[in-house]
Amino acid sequence: MARKVPCLLTHRRSSSSTPEIPSLYSFLQPSIFALKRNPSVSPEPTKLPTSPPRSLTPEQITTLQNTLHKSLISSDTDEAWRSFKTLTNNSAFPTLEGSCRDLESVSDAEKVVETMTVLGVRPDESSFGFLAYLYSLKGLAQKIDELKFLMSGFGFSNKKEFYCNLIQGYVKSGKLASVELTILQSLKDRDDKSWNFGEETYCEVVKGYLQNGHIKGLANLIIEAQKLEPSNTVDKSIGYGIVSACVNSGLSNKAHSVLDEMNALGGSVGLGVYVPILKAYCKENRTAEATQLVMEISNSGLKLDVETYDALIDSSMSSQDFQSAFTLFRDMREARISDLKGSYLTIMTGLMENHRPELMAAFLDEVAEDPRIEVGTHDWNSIIHAFCKAGRLEDARRTFRRMVFLQFEPNDQTYLSLINGYVLAEKYFNVLMLWNEVKRKLSADGQKGIKFEHSLVDAFLYAMVKGGFFDAVMQVVGKSNEMKIFVDKWRYKQAFMETHKKLKVSKLRRRNFRKMEALIAFKNWAGLNA
Repeated sequence: MARKVPCLLTHRRSSSSTPEIPSLYSFLQPSIFALKRNPSVSPEPTKLPTSPPRSLTPEQITTLQNTLHKSLISSDTDEAWRSFKTLTNNSAFPTLEGSCRDLESVSDAEKVVETMTVLGVRPDESSFGFLAYLYSLKGLAQKIDELKFLMSGFGFSNKKEFYCNLIQGYVKSGKLASVELTILQSLKDRDDKSWNFGEETYCEVVKGYLQNGHIKGLANLIIEAQKLEPSNTVDKSIGYGIVSACVNSGLSNKAHSVLDEMNALGGSVGLGVYVPILKAYCKENRTAEATQLVMEISNSGLKLDVETYDALIDSSMSSQDFQSAFTLFRDMREARISDLKGSYLTIMTGLMENHRPELMAAFLDEVAEDPRIEVGTHDWNSIIHAFCKAGRLEDARRTFRRMVFLQFEPNDQTYLSLINGYVLAEKYFNVLMLWNEVKRKLSADGQKGIKFEHSLVDAFLYAMVKGGFFDAVMQVVGKSNEMKIFVDKWRYKQAFMETHKKLKVSKLRRRNFRKMEALIAFKNWAGLNA
């Protein structure tokens, strides 16, 4: 493979005393690591042209190639550069990428490298990447070792592009053992970024293994990689990249097969393998399977982050898989996740929107005493309101009692929901019982916990006028006067006329003198005696 060095290069080696520097051409001649360059002779290093391609005829291309060749032999670097620039402005010319990637020709690649060296064109990381692809494809291990050495000589420390191209070449040639060795070697050589391959590389790796039915090989690769990776690199691990590539290629079943194969091999499974599968289940609304996998993760001693839990619970609630959401939240609490607020609100809101107050009550009862969750009176109010709206007054009353037992103080919204529920069911006596409770609280604590404002006054007055509890009506009127709350008498006059139009004071006088006095007082206050 060694090529005879042009006389120009030989002359430079003998005539200059400057220190030797790495040259991309040197790997073509293993006996020469560095070429000496005479600044007085060599043109200034120039970057490859990047102007848009233009159309050249085959005859023009042949002429330019011949001119370039003759110029190199005659040491006419100016003419060589002009020919090279013209050719590289045309996409048909087999430049380094074209020679390596399209033509896959070692000899053509060497010609381009030789030309670059003579013209002083400095190689970049892509140059080494193209050659790495070609040499891995052709199985030229010695050349690959020389490339690594040269990269260090040129000061390239980030070998990500180099390794990506190596892997792609090995995959294309079906050398899966070399793929695994290269990936593991990249982990040993890594800096902060070089081992974090892109999705394209992982997809090619997955495709190469799966086309050969080699799921076990993928599993083994992940197991071996985990031994070299830091434990805190979940989304940058080899396992994460491979399983994500399966998922993103629409092969979620293959991703789980890799997981199963890892378990069969007795290898430890890191979070990097689990997380992409969980995300896929979440996206596909396979929440029951996701929950089962979370249990498996927890049992293995691994700990998911709060974002993963939140996403899974949100997906479960969106799918109305409430039991999975409850199970996930319970596991979240047992895993000692400190931030439970997001998922707690997701569950409560979802249950409210789906009109499931009984599940809200059970869930709230379970978590109410957890100090990480800020349960407040408003949470209980939401449940009571939902029960009342659905006409489930006994459940509302039971929730109210549970709320008080757990020392959550009812407020005006609590009582408003209950009053409205009782009015809809025409259970006015229950409203009277609520008024007696509120009256005691107002007498003992003033307005502590209860805002005795117009809305609550209105609800009590309307309900008790409809129920005919005029003594209590006047108590509410007296309290509202005391607290200077405006009351619209017309509304209650209408309620009286709708319900008690035929009620006579003379009848009450014979039966209950106190009720008669309360009725007269109400009618006088409402202006009904006129």
